[in-house]
Amino acid sequence: MAANGVEELVEVVLPGKVEPEGLLLRRGPAPVAGAGQAVVVMEATGVSFAEQQMRRGRYYDQPPFPFVPGYDLVGTVRSVGAGVDPALVGQRVAALTKVGGWASQVLLDAADLVPVPDGVGAAAAETLVLNGLTAWQMFHRQARVRSGQTVLVHGANGGVGGVLVQLALLAGAEVIGTASPRHHEALRRLGVRPVDYRAGDVPARVRELAPGGVDAVFDHVGGRSVIDSWGLLAPGGTLVAYGSASTRDDSGSKQWPVLKVLGRVWTWNLLPNGRHAYFFNVWAGRALSKDRFRRRLRADLGQVFAALRQGDLTATVAAELPLARAAEALRLAESGTVQGKVVLTG
Repeated sequence: MAANGVEELVEVVLPGKVEPEGLLLRRGPAPVAGAGQAVVVMEATGVSFAEQQMRRGRYYDQPPFPFVPGYDLVGTVRSVGAGVDPALVGQRVAALTKVGGWASQVLLDAADLVPVPDGVGAAAAETLVLNGLTAWQMFHRQARVRSGQTVLVHGANGGVGGVLVQLALLAGAEVIGTASPRHHEALRRLGVRPVDYRAGDVPARVRELAPGGVDAVFDHVGGRSVIDSWGLLAPGGTLVAYGSASTRDDSGSKQWPVLKVLGRVWTWNLLPNGRHAYFFNVWAGRALSKDRFRRRLRADLGQVFAALRQGDLTATVAAELPLARAAEALRLAESGTVQGKVVLTG
């Protein structure tokens, strides 16, 4: 609340290609809900790999600078516009935003909001909006892993990777996970067979653990890793690529790394060997049918939240920092020293 009693908006602005300390804090009037819209008071928003790419100008379809980052959020509905059920006011909800989440209040289409169940905290829920939805859809809608199969999860200690590990273990699958050595003991306690991704020939190590190949690979690394991942598949196996982390610090075109993966996926799927490859984007299909996209979002994220509430999934919050310390939070997330997701709070 501003000194004159008028509601105030506080938001973090990414002004250009800057170091985390170059983020700006901006204040202004609070948003007002129009027809079909809702104003959500942010309680928790995440620091994801997308923001790390965006500050370098490396995210595939990021908007022009300057803009407010923030790929997802959890918060409470403060007000709604015409045509929206007034009962939504006061409810805790989650939303995918792609950008705009790093703000004290966010104006959203009410149809894009997903209820957060009672008993689930804002920070815990936030860690599973983008990460949980991505993992759930890749695992259940594309790879369709079954009990007894073996999967390889790259970045098994990361935000999406950690959820993939849990989903695989819940499904009764054997899990091989790449991670740096400091995370290996924690992965072993879960039942994961860890592989040091910095130790050299990762494919050779995976083949030692799974001589017949693996039934699914989840690869966020891109580049050479995607080619190696395809080669590790058993007959009938599935590769799901969902990023290009290896090119985060590169220069040049931000689209080219993604287009190369898409080209390889398209080519591999023409081969008559029974294996399948996908490039996953959580926004796929929205442009063709918003209603279908929203139904699937609500159904799948609802499953994720139900699993969290029941204790089948665990949310790992690496750290919680207030919105005004976004630079520190981004620096921490980029350090690679934490397990789980760094969360900004309202």
